[in-house]
Amino acid sequence: MHRLYSSILYIIQAILPISGLFSSKMKLFVKGRKDVFSTLRNVITDQDRVIWFHAASLGEYEQGVPVMEEIQKRYPEHTLVITFFSPSGYEVKKNNAFAKATTYLPLDTPANAQLFLDVVHPELVFFIKYEFWPNYLTALKKRNIKTVLLSGVFRENQPFFKWYGKWILKSFEAFDHYFVQDKASVMAAETINLHPVTMSGDTRFDRVSRQIEMDNTIDFISAFKGDQMCVVCGSTWPEDDQVLTTFINNQKTDTKFIIAPHQIKSDKIIALQQKLDVKSVLFSEKEGKKLSDYRVFIIDTIGLLTKIYSYADVAYVGGALGTTGLHNILEPATFGVPIITGANFEKFPEAKKLRQLAGLFAISNQEELDEILNKLLIDPRFRSQTGMIAGHFINSNTGATETVMEYIANVYG
Repeated sequence: MHRLYSSILYIIQAILPISGLFSSKMKLFVKGRKDVFSTLRNVITDQDRVIWFHAASLGEYEQGVPVMEEIQKRYPEHTLVITFFSPSGYEVKKNNAFAKATTYLPLDTPANAQLFLDVVHPELVFFIKYEFWPNYLTALKKRNIKTVLLSGVFRENQPFFKWYGKWILKSFEAFDHYFVQDKASVMAAETINLHPVTMSGDTRFDRVSRQIEMDNTIDFISAFKGDQMCVVCGSTWPEDDQVLTTFINNQKTDTKFIIAPHQIKSDKIIALQQKLDVKSVLFSEKEGKKLSDYRVFIIDTIGLLTKIYSYADVAYVGGALGTTGLHNILEPATFGVPIITGANFEKFPEAKKLRQLAGLFAISNQEELDEILNKLLIDPRFRSQTGMIAGHFINSNTGATETVMEYIANVYG
């Protein structure tokens, strides 16, 4: 099966350039991998002591950031290399402050894995959450390179828990340690004899908990909100926008709404704005306007949402009303904000736990959104209690980074 897997990847690698003709995302996927090895050769020297982090996309990168920050502080003589699988992660974070080199990860063929390790020659490797690439892992094991799973999640519906995916487990011998997010992952790992496993928690809690200590002031958001209630809708998709705009159009109060769509292409922004019957303003067109006159502020840029959540009285986090995947609920939670999401978050243990604690509300349709959002806006006591639960949830789940750093101290002293 391993040989068949590798053969299929070689075929995929050969035909990928054709797919780039039909999809802008695939075009980035292909183009970004074209010069990876030459880029790395130009940047990484034989003298570099490299620690390599691999993230599928933006969310996994955010899980790696607290550990990257600590490594930079405690081991400044080491060089970081960061790789991404997805364009949505690489394109946003390719100019990050941590790595000497940030690239796409070449496809998981045996030849690519060998060449990548020849060029990068890492001393320590972190794969984040559930990035499992058999040929890279096999090559790491053969070279005895210390490899760690960071903020891992194991679920019994993953392929390697099934009969047809058991062959992948051989490559898991590369991992020297598994740091996982929750007890369910520990139990699942035990059923397939993975060890050693430590329930460290999710490093993103450490990352977001620091945000509240920073200056989150944004003058134009302050001018927009004034002293009105404000609902911040982050990382929304069209299915989220549909129920949100209907709610906004039917509102008779002075509540303000900030919408930060996941996709900020002009056609998507225009389509969103056309759904609104109330006055709206775009970030890109805000200059010279009296922002307090508008009911909806559409953030057609990136990099502001984390701070904008500090202005929220209620937060709606997108992605789980459809099937694209829930975005980061921890960013609003750290500010003690009640959270609403779609109901499709089975793969997100932090959302499941916060819902159990009654700090998050899941909706499946317009009626459910109208009911819970109206209740949160009208009832200050209910809103305050729910927000306190969310804030406490963050504070009680920090510490994963230090657990991982204790392991690194044992590796490097």
